[in-house]
Amino acid sequence: MSETQAFDVIVVGSGAAGGMAAHELSLAGLRVLMLEAGRNYEPVTETPMFQTPEAAPLRSAGSMDKPLGYYDATVAGGSDIDGEPYTGKDEFQWWRPRMLGGRTNHWGRVALRFGPYDFKPKTRDGLGFDWPIEYADLAPWYDKVERLIGVTGLPEGIENVPDSPPGVQLPPPPPRPHEIVLTRAFERMGMKVAAMRAAILTRPLNGRAACLYATPCTRGCSSRSNFQSTTVLIPPARATGNLSILCDAMVSRVDVDETGRATGVTFNDRVSGAEYSVRARAVVLAAGTCSSVRILLNSRSEVFPNGIGNGQGLVGKYLMDTLEFSLDSQIPLLEKLPPRNDDGMFAPHIYVPWWLLPEQAAGHLDFPRGYHIEPRGGRRMPNMTTVSQLVDFSKAAYGDALRAEVRRKFGSVITLSGEGEMIPNENCFAELDPTTKDKWGIAALRFHWKWGDAEIKQAEHMKATFNEVFRLLGGTQVTDDIEMPKGGEADHEVGGARMGTSPQNSVINAHNQCWDVRNLFVVDGAAFVSSPDKNPTLTILALAARSSAHLIELMKCGGL
Repeated sequence: MSETQAFDVIVVGSGAAGGMAAHELSLAGLRVLMLEAGRNYEPVTETPMFQTPEAAPLRSAGSMDKPLGYYDATVAGGSDIDGEPYTGKDEFQWWRPRMLGGRTNHWGRVALRFGPYDFKPKTRDGLGFDWPIEYADLAPWYDKVERLIGVTGLPEGIENVPDSPPGVQLPPPPPRPHEIVLTRAFERMGMKVAAMRAAILTRPLNGRAACLYATPCTRGCSSRSNFQSTTVLIPPARATGNLSILCDAMVSRVDVDETGRATGVTFNDRVSGAEYSVRARAVVLAAGTCSSVRILLNSRSEVFPNGIGNGQGLVGKYLMDTLEFSLDSQIPLLEKLPPRNDDGMFAPHIYVPWWLLPEQAAGHLDFPRGYHIEPRGGRRMPNMTTVSQLVDFSKAAYGDALRAEVRRKFGSVITLSGEGEMIPNENCFAELDPTTKDKWGIAALRFHWKWGDAEIKQAEHMKATFNEVFRLLGGTQVTDDIEMPKGGEADHEVGGARMGTSPQNSVINAHNQCWDVRNLFVVDGAAFVSSPDKNPTLTILALAARSSAHLIELMKCGGL
């Protein structure tokens, strides 16, 4: 390929960041090569709809070879991939999809904008770091992304929860009975309940059909009713004739010349193991937070002996994840509702944004950042999780008595999940392991992780809040001690190549452009400076679109 084709840009990765970059660059007329470490994936043919759990082995529960369930299209991905080791597993769990479209094929579709406070956290409380951009810098790109992918929502007027301009968002689906019941408890506790902002179509958009509420979004969507890179971003990019895609291409490093300019990348064919190099005028890293960090660290040369962007030792540092904490409760009130159909969006139809900003600012809380609440429940199509939850809340252990309790209590178990902000700390980072290598001989990552006191206290607040909701509804309460999750378990890992104002405090600038290598851009979650309580995907998409526009302008004016 390097001998016969010339590219303007190589995009490493095909998920939210890579898909958006390829979309924007291809539509602008640039010749783009997308390299994906995993296999090709076609959602329309590989994700049949209306397949229900009872028709599958183990009622579609996960297994070693199908960790996300029997129907999931993931083949070679997961937390443990043959030939792709990493160390520090006791502290950090690194999940990799290894398929075209990356994590956009599996994510929960919650699509929340970061707010003005989220870009300047250090200014507000002195902790962590400020972004070199403000909400106003990203707002038009949020608008652009929401119009393109389709996001539900309503104007709510909630502090630090920006509303979209009129006409940008899709109407949300109505709340279901369990969500109405929960809303009463939330409001009694002083919380404002908002319509969920989810990347799922409630009406047709750009030739895509509205959701039929047929299949869990985490399997992918053959009707293109939810957002994933493989159905929304890659097809129009391919249609331009400017995008070439090569799957099973495991990128190991960015290649540079003697002046420190990126000339392309080197990768291994996952099937044959052969090594190849391809050249381009610019390189965009969008491989996923930790994969992009690993590529930067392994990009060692005479010019960059410690890896690209690592002159100040910042590559891999200040990794963050969402603090995700959940509790279940059985609510007797919900047993008394008549039989009903609780199908709907895979994401909850409501959520509770962080409601204690004034109390936090006044110093009434013992932790500095907040969380939002996502409730789940209702009479959805049952699976093994449904059964195991009901067994936990049943007095009978087996037989007809257990079956009778399961029937009576079906739909009465709710789950409250807190999605909390993590403050970056020096104990959370990834580095190259000195001895462990993958099957191609490339140094593997070694992870280090330690939650701060702020996150531990935040989890305790989540537990107390959820138990109070359960108490108000007459439900069971949880008294077990809190067990903090591993890093990476929320699959929201960000940071490691953060943007900033100078090469001394960051790896990339405010346009995701590497300080060391001006024709190298890092556009995925590695660029994040903080990890607010909002799920990261929408912001990754917005940053990738903004950075791509900057790259296009530089290409036009010869700025690279």
